Amino acid sequence: MNAAQSRYSGGCLCGALRWEATGAPRYMGLCYCADCRKASGSGFIPFIGFGADQLRIDGPTRTFTSRAASGGPSTRNFCPTCHSMVFGGIVGETDEHTIYAGSLDDPALFAPTMAIFTRDRPDWAPLPSGIAAFATMPG
Repeated sequence: MNAAQSRYSGGCLCGALRWEATGAPRYMGLCYCADCRKASGSGFIPFIGFGADQLRIDGPTRTFTSRAASGGPSTRNFCPTCHSMVFGGIVGETDEHTIYAGSLDDPALFAPTMAIFTRDRPDWAPLPSGIAAFATMPG
């Protein structure tokens, strides 16, 4: 499957926090910034962008907010039971949410087209060939 897919779904490890999106994602990519690496405990976070109007979120969330590279806030939402990170953005306040692709029910639906904050990419974290790479956020 690819970005033409019209329905996406996923959730946390224990199933208490679920999401469903309709329509094509706005973007898919990999973020190598230090915040994403530390939040995930990995070399990057795979992400999918959906408009808030495309997304339904069911279940409890806890949030953690840190300073984004832009200087503004970056809010991550996770399950209060199993602590899986599921999405970014403030429900009811932001017009777009970033879904963490690891929460997809069908991981084959993830097809990244870009990598951001590659300046922060550790040598051991792979950078797939054939995708647009940006040292920071694309302009």
